[in-house]
Formats: sequence, C-alpha cells, structure tokens
Amino acid sequence: MLSLFQRKRASAAAAPPPTPATDPPKGRLRPESAASLLATPRRQKLLEHIWQRTSLSRKQFATLYRMPLERYAELVQQFPASEAHHHAYPGGMLDHGLEIVAYALKLRQSHLLPAGSTPEDQAAQSEAWTAAVAYAALLHDIGKLAVDLHVELADGSTWHPWHGPLRQPYRFRYREDREYRLHSAATGLLYRQLLDAQLLDWLSGYPALWGPLLYVLAGQYEHAGVLGELVVQADRASVAQELGGDPARAMAAPKHALQRKLLDGLRYLLKEELKLNQPEASDGWLTEDALWLVSKTVSDKLRAHLLSQGIDGIPANNTAVFNVLQDHGMLQPTLDGKAVWRASVTSATGWSHSFTLLRLAPALIWESGERPTPFAGTVVIDATPAENDAGAPATPPVAGVPPSLDGQEMPSWESGSTVAATPPAVDPMPDVMEDMLAMVGMDDLSSAKEEAQFVSGKAPATPPKALTPARAAAPPPSPAPPAALSSSGAQPSGEHFMAWLKQGVASRRLIINDAKALVHTVSDTAYLVSPGVFQRYAQEHPQVESLAKQDAQQDWQWVQKRFEKLQLHRKHPNGLNIWPCEVTGPRKSRRLHGYLLSDPHLIFVEVPPDNPYLSLGVAS
Repeated sequence: MLSLFQRKRASAAAAPPPTPATDPPKGRLRPESAASLLATPRRQKLLEHIWQRTSLSRKQFATLYRMPLERYAELVQQFPASEAHHHAYPGGMLDHGLEIVAYALKLRQSHLLPAGSTPEDQAAQSEAWTAAVAYAALLHDIGKLAVDLHVELADGSTWHPWHGPLRQPYRFRYREDREYRLHSAATGLLYRQLLDAQLLDWLSGYPALWGPLLYVLAGQYEHAGVLGELVVQADRASVAQELGGDPARAMAAPKHALQRKLLDGLRYLLKEELKLNQPEASDGWLTEDALWLVSKTVSDKLRAHLLSQGIDGIPANNTAVFNVLQDHGMLQPTLDGKAVWRASVTSATGWSHSFTLLRLAPALIWESGERPTPFAGTVVIDATPAENDAGAPATPPVAGVPPSLDGQEMPSWESGSTVAATPPAVDPMPDVMEDMLAMVGMDDLSSAKEEAQFVSGKAPATPPKALTPARAAAPPPSPAPPAALSSSGAQPSGEHFMAWLKQGVASRRLIINDAKALVHTVSDTAYLVSPGVFQRYAQEHPQVESLAKQDAQQDWQWVQKRFEKLQLHRKHPNGLNIWPCEVTGPRKSRRLHGYLLSDPHLIFVEVPPDNPYLSLGVAS
C-alpha cells in the first residue's frame, strides 16, 4: 500500500479544464471544478469528517480518498440524487455521496474486518477495508448518471458519463423510460472513472475483500456480506436525514426493522381501522391483483399509529411517507417509478369517483386463505398525474406556482431551469446537517458533539475530542398505549391532550430534556415546547384535522387553544401565555417558546431536576 503514496498525485485539476468562464447559454449549467464544488462549508466539514475516520496523513488521504472524491464531484456536478425523492435539488448527488461515505466510515469503526480472521490479519487489512467501504458507498448511486439522466451539451451532442467529466455547458432531464433500480447494475460502467488501476491493483490483493467489492460494483448487495450491509445502512441514514427522519436510528436499526414496523402498521390498520370495498366512500379497494388505498388517509393513519407505538422519526410530510414506503419495497410503483397512482373507482351501484391511491400487493397483507372478497366494482387507472398529498380529485395549482407532485416535477428543459427543486441553505448550516455531523462524532469540530447535547439534562460524559456518537441510545420500545388514548380512541380535547402527554412522558415515548425533546423541566416545573408538542399530538390523532377545519384553524392551533382553556399553565403578570427559554450550548445560543405548567405533577410522578442548559427568559 505504501507504494501508492510514493507516486505523484494525479490531481483532478490536471484534467482538461472546463469551458472558460463566460456566461453559459440560457437554461444551461456551467461545469465546475472539483475545488469549486467541494468548497462549501457543508462539504468541507464532511470531507474533514471522512479524513478523521481514517488513520492516514493528509498526503496519504489525498491519494486514497481525496482523489476519488474529487473525481466523483467533477462527474456528478450539479445533478440531484433523485427527481423528487431524497436530495432532489441541484448538487444533491454530491451531498448524498459525501454523506453516505461519512456514515459508512462511522459504521465501519464498529467492525473488525475481515470477520473471523486473526487480529494480525485484521490490522494488516484495516486500511484496505476502510477504503473499500468508502469506495462502495461513493459508487452507490453513480449508475444513475448512465440510466436515469439525459444530458445535452452546448454543441447539441449527448453526454454519457463514461465520456469523463463535463467540459461544456449542459442541461439535463430525467428519462421518462428509465427503469427503477437499474442504476445499481450500471455501476460497473463507471467505477473506473473514480478508481484508477493502482487502487484496484491494491484492493485486488485482498481476496476476502475483493469478492464483496466486485458484488457491490455489480449492484448485488445481497451477496456482498458486511460490505454491502454497511453501504445499505449508510444510504438509509442519509436518506432518513434528508426526509426528516432520524439518521442515528436508521444506522442502528436492523436491516428489516423499519420495513417490519411499516408492514405491521398497515396490517393493523387494515384489520382494525380502514374500511375496504364500501359501496361508496371507502378507505381502499381490493381487486383481484392489487390493494388500492387512499393515499392521504393511509399516510395519516399509519403515521399516527406508529407514533402512538413510540416509533419516532416518522416524516410529517405525506410525500416523504410515500417515499419511505416505496424505498422499503412496500408499494408497487407506477410505470414511471412514482409512488402515487390516480384511478377512478366505480361501484356496482353506479357511484364513481377519482382518487390518488397507493398500490400494494395483497399477498403483502394477507395469507391466501385470509384475503377478503374482491371489490365488485372497477378500479381504472387514469393517465392524469397524481398529486402526492390528496385523497380526492386534484385542485388546480395557484397561478404561477408549480404543482406539488409525488415523484414528478416540471420537465427541466421546458420549465426554463435545469432543476425544479431548491437546494438547502449551506450557510448557516441547517440544524439537520449539524445533527448529522454531531451524530457521526466529528472530533476536529469538537463542539458539534456537544451541540447535539446542548439541551441534554447532563453534561457530555466524554471529552470533546472523544470519537463517540453524540446522541444517546434510543430508549427501549414502550408497550402500546391503552385504547382510550389510541389514535382511534377518545375524542381529541384539552383533557385528552394532557392525558396523552402524561402517558407519553411516563412511557418514555416523549423524551424529556433531550436535544429534540418537546418537554423540558424549567423553573421547577414542566416546560412544553410550542408548537412542537401540539404538532406531535395532532400527528398522532389525525381526526384533529377535521375538527380544526371547522374552526378555520391549523390542527396544532386547535390543540393549543383547547390546552389554554384548561388554565393549567402559568401566565406572565401581563397575561401573556408564552414563555421564552434561552438554550445555551458550547457554540451558540438559541431560543425556544413554550408553556410552563402551574403544577409539574400534572405530567410528572417525580419532578426531574431543571435542565441546566435552559434558562427562563422574559416575554418580549
């Protein structure tokens, strides 16, 4: 391996330079250098983390890691990672690539590889396995460039990624005829764009590693052993972070844990709550070959059921829920790979209506002898694009505002821009990115770890330089709540909210004094973060939405008003309800807003100590 570090580094800058910096033709993007693409604070922090997860000098890191990463950056440029799923914004593929490498290297630290070999062999092969994990993660989605995108250069020619980095202004669109998951098989077309002969010569000298790596390059992760599993887990963590879930839990979860919870939740709903094959309005319809469920109804109820079971990290956005279901193979995609279908349902009585629907295989829910009688009417697929958050006919979009479609965007060339989505802000860095960096334990950015704990009830147990995850282990699953507080139980009200809150704290479904907690202890009483705690209740109780609409309010506002009417909270002398709280961490401060309970025993059996990171402010 040392011979690799003796040769002169072939920097990406040595390649032919991109087109000189003149304004590109309208509607096209100008290719950028690797240095420019990687220069953002967000990406620089990810690169720093990747280096810290290796045991190499800067010079060695440049050869084994920085060079492939720069080649990757120049190849993916401003392409998104997906059309409308995760990282669907300009530069999303580059962000996803760096994130998945960062996650994968974090996971790799928990494994002694190759498994079952002697400690001496593991030590001798350590850096090769670490590099292979990084390469496999980086190449995970590279095949999308070959099979998902059509890229046109300024001279009218078509660019293919095996041509090498872009050297002319370009525009692109997603292929309408692309095949879902074909990109995994296309990895073999492009890995030589990132890995040169000397790197491959080095890796091929380790037989226990070489076989799994070849399976990964062929898209056969199921045969790649621990190498494939690390990539799959890292990908799941990056996707979870982007879709609003919890990447720490995604990394820690067994391979099929979330899939099992989703499946169990759907089976429960179909047995206990959802109504099928009704002569008119129904929650779904079972035909001979498919189970059709009204998209918004099943998303709302599935989210509520999972939250009531203490399962956190469930996205609040319906589109994200659909994508998670599809990503775990729960849904049958449309012909163009989207999650949501539009279909017209006609009953035997002549009633007919158009819905946006999710399509599942009946065998996923029922055994052959348990399947209900099929629907007597018809379900006819419509060619009209389906909106991703509706359970009824689509409403026309507001003039000048593009419709929000599940998995669909305006064609990039016709819309006058190359990508329809907007990238996340990078300066200041979004909280979710800071959480990700803190979770993977960036030691050179020591305060990242502390910041993820800055509203914890105790000081960090390890010095800032410790390479340990910043998040505490997730609490054990709690038993299902009593029927009286289930999503389909008692009518929502202020009293029901307080009973739900007390039960949630007692069962640890609602964590207190944690970085993401909705309940803290301040001034010797309970502090309820607003609007978060009311939003969580509304998510677990979808029926709040219809009650709130009657009062022309948002669902969480309806809950908040019912809580205020109970007069269980402490008010300011001037009558104001909301108390600000200053949250002070190692690097910065921020402010929360919420309610102070008059009596902490309304939700606590034993009142915990005050959170030392929170201090009560004065209403402004």
